[in-house]
Amino acid sequence: MKNLKTEFSLIYPNSLDENDGIQACFSLKNELYNAQSPVPGLNLGFNTPEKKERIAQNRSALLSSLNIDKAWIAYADQVHSNRIKVVSQGGTYPSTDGLITRIPGLTLAIQVADCAAVLLWDSSAQIIAALHAGWRGVAGDIVPKGIEMMIEQGATPENLHAFVSPCLSFENFEVGEEVAEQFPDEQVDYENFAKPHLNLKGFIKQQLSENKIAGENIEVHPACTVGEVKNYYSYRREGNRSGRMMALIQIRG
Repeated sequence: MKNLKTEFSLIYPNSLDENDGIQACFSLKNELYNAQSPVPGLNLGFNTPEKKERIAQNRSALLSSLNIDKAWIAYADQVHSNRIKVVSQGGTYPSTDGLITRIPGLTLAIQVADCAAVLLWDSSAQIIAALHAGWRGVAGDIVPKGIEMMIEQGATPENLHAFVSPCLSFENFEVGEEVAEQFPDEQVDYENFAKPHLNLKGFIKQQLSENKIAGENIEVHPACTVGEVKNYYSYRREGNRSGRMMALIQIRG
């Protein structure tokens, strides 16, 4: 997947190389693709105003460009929970926000519009995970739970790597008091804005570090989905008319 030329703009984790046996990417908005559609760009979310046939076509086009078998991909039917499943075949897994596998060739997929997609891998043990990390899931410890489940499957913390996708930045993540109080004070700014602002990326990185993933093995992408209109969909910016990006990770078959 990495360094593969496609017609689409994608982000690849910097710490992955050809020797890892792992490949991963994160799709950008690709705003000129399907420019006349109700949701222009490479919209990959069935839970959007776009026709399901168009979404299926978009997904098929992306997967084809990456040489991924569309029948051999696992999707989480995300509900902002901390539920994670260990999977061994393709399909859509209901009421799930995280997926883990040791099966070569099986691709894990997470879709987002402001939440973070967290990709985890242990290339030595050949174990991967994909987590949907919005504020509810993060407050519910989906990230530590995912790491714990990967360790149960044979991963070791010192060999784990993490990629945190573009998501809402601290500057743009205004929350209510009832949300702010679910997070450590050091990850919430109560002073400099009219309402509290949450550092979602900072808290995810904190949780990764607290679970013994080395700092040099953690990559947090700096982009903000709500602030960068050209490159990213944003539910907070666009509401129900927002499309979805997608994070993909696979153990090479």
